[in-house]
Amino acid sequence: MPMSGSHQNFSTIFTWAYINNYRVAQVNNHLVVKLNVDNNEGYYFPAGTGDVKPVLDEMIKDATDNNHDFYLYALSRENQQVMENLYPGQFNFEYERSFYDYVYDLNKLVTLSGKKLHSKRNHINAFMRDNKKWRFELITDENVEDCKKMNELWCKEAGCADDDGLKNDHCATRRYFKYRKELGVEGALIKIENDVVAFTIGEVLNSNTYVIHVEKSFRDVQGGYTMINREFAEYVQKTHPDIIWMNREEDMGEKGLRKAKESYYPDKMEEKCWAVMKK
Repeated sequence: MPMSGSHQNFSTIFTWAYINNYRVAQVNNHLVVKLNVDNNEGYYFPAGTGDVKPVLDEMIKDATDNNHDFYLYALSRENQQVMENLYPGQFNFEYERSFYDYVYDLNKLVTLSGKKLHSKRNHINAFMRDNKKWRFELITDENVEDCKKMNELWCKEAGCADDDGLKNDHCATRRYFKYRKELGVEGALIKIENDVVAFTIGEVLNSNTYVIHVEKSFRDVQGGYTMINREFAEYVQKTHPDIIWMNREEDMGEKGLRKAKESYYPDKMEEKCWAVMKK
């Protein structure tokens, strides 16, 4: 089964490893990821091939041996069905809206057609009217330092020092920059004159889906977010012709993020739930 959710993408696990205390192990041809969420130890559903029951049994044993409840995070509907079939009546499941991935038709993000996205087209027009000397560039060795500087300025302006969520996102973004070649992620930026005002980072998630890990723009640049979104979507469409969907990850319960992601009217949501073994 192809990966549909963004949370078990390797780049995500790697860049957020220190933040979520990710630990990994290989069990019977499956990758097992253990993490800490709000001081609760838990696991992702194992990824791999073959019989998953012995793997889950080992994970349950690990939880027992380490004296904590057995939690599974970010389960898909299919994962939940597997758990109910293998362990009937032994788990409680709860869906968490804050962790659903927003998924959009890629072509819609390129064309911004239709009445619902009229405001986005206005943002594009305003940006191009106000900024005659703008350009779109892929992130390369020649301009990545400019992106890093913008990321630091963005963090200060956004108030990272007083917001743990922003601080964690900032740390993860720095790791994306540092290990972008090893991870195989792609990125792009927008400059006005010679200054970077927006950038984004993403990669192919599966055979028909691209995932956006990072997207930032200065707040005082009208249309900056809309512009980097549209320009990068067009780049993805041209360079990855098999891509149909754009996964823009979850909103983590942040009101501003939710409003921004909903404003593009997602075509579908990758639903996720957590499960805890009954005592």
